[in-house]
Amino acid sequence: MSEMIDAVNAHDLKELTHCYAEDALYLSPSGKGEGPEEIVSFWALFLDAFPDLRLTPWSKFTHGDTVVMEWILTGTHTGPFLMPDGEVIEATGRGVTIRGCSSRVFENGLVTMHCIYYDQLELLIQLGARLVLPEHR
Repeated sequence: MSEMIDAVNAHDLKELTHCYAEDALYLSPSGKGEGPEEIVSFWALFLDAFPDLRLTPWSKFTHGDTVVMEWILTGTHTGPFLMPDGEVIEATGRGVTIRGCSSRVFENGLVTMHCIYYDQLELLIQLGARLVLPEHR
């Protein structure tokens, strides 16, 4: 179970791919991924945007084959960050600290379902992004 955290912190995408089952499903604010390669592509986008990214577990609860973990993600925004709508936030040089939670379901030692939850607004504010509301008509 710690292999995934170690792979993320080592920025080892090849090793991270080996953490997921062939039919794994990934859900996060960034989108939905199916299968190891597609799932790891989401991690790659974060590592491109935050090359010094560090995932620090805060607390963990295990029940059967399910692990729920609270964590803190830290990094410096020195690369392009792709938003779910396709917009790119260019590097700001700002540091971010994101609190989040994830659940992972394991089967035969591999992740079959990985759901990540974090406050997107918290991340955007730390990046200096401004929310622009549509004009009322």
